[in-house]
Amino acid sequence: MKLAFSTNAYLNFSFPEAVRRLASIGYQGVEIMADVPHAWPAYLLAEQKQAIRAALADNQLAISNINAFMMHAVNDPRQKYWHPSWIEPDRHYRQIRIEHTKRSLTLARELGAPCITTEPGGPVEPGQSWSAALKLFVEMIKPVADHAEKEGVLLLVEPEPGLLIETADQFLEFMQHMQSPAVGMNFDIGHSYCVNDDPATTIPRVAKYIRHFHLEDIAATRVHHHLVPGEGAIDFAACLKAIRAMNYDGWVTIELYPYIDDPDPAARTALSRVRAILEA
Repeated sequence: MKLAFSTNAYLNFSFPEAVRRLASIGYQGVEIMADVPHAWPAYLLAEQKQAIRAALADNQLAISNINAFMMHAVNDPRQKYWHPSWIEPDRHYRQIRIEHTKRSLTLARELGAPCITTEPGGPVEPGQSWSAALKLFVEMIKPVADHAEKEGVLLLVEPEPGLLIETADQFLEFMQHMQSPAVGMNFDIGHSYCVNDDPATTIPRVAKYIRHFHLEDIAATRVHHHLVPGEGAIDFAACLKAIRAMNYDGWVTIELYPYIDDPDPAARTALSRVRAILEA
């Protein structure tokens, strides 16, 4: 497996500066935020895309994933990460998420990224049943999956605490409605721990769908707050063993966006600790 770091911890830096720092720390790749300030697809000029390619080439870094989950650029007052969602009551507002995801898939193809990640349906509205919300999510994402196939890029759904799809069982139910080979799973180890799906034993259950991993630690309280590996309660030795057991040779991206005020020490410590576990 290969280790990358998400630029969503580097929102106070330009993309070229973020990748320069991450390369100097020792990462092999980066996850690019399809958002402000790094790569908001709707307004990304050709020369800006070329600047991203040049920064990656200059620092000999690959792209692990395009993160199309967060949408800071919309600045929804309810929550800056997952609104607009796939299951907004207003169909016109849903369309913003749909178009953003399609643009992100095209951007991934243009930059040579293998996949993008997206939210798992958004928050279920008060009074809406889970099954009705799932039906709407499937209806909304199917045409985008078709676009993913055309672009040759994987569209990875990321289960998230508090959103429509939280658990492995819910993801497996979702996949019963999907036939597109472009749709897969971004397995977030911390999210799995938050919802009481033991990551090490859950990974084998969904291994056939996993195309990318996020890694961060979570406190023993299981409150959804990303921590540097080693500062929470997750057994990463067991998790990494489970990943190796599925013969996975793709990317594991460390995601530590809460450390935006000083990301370098978090990125450096995380890499050192994860490497030590892998070597052991």
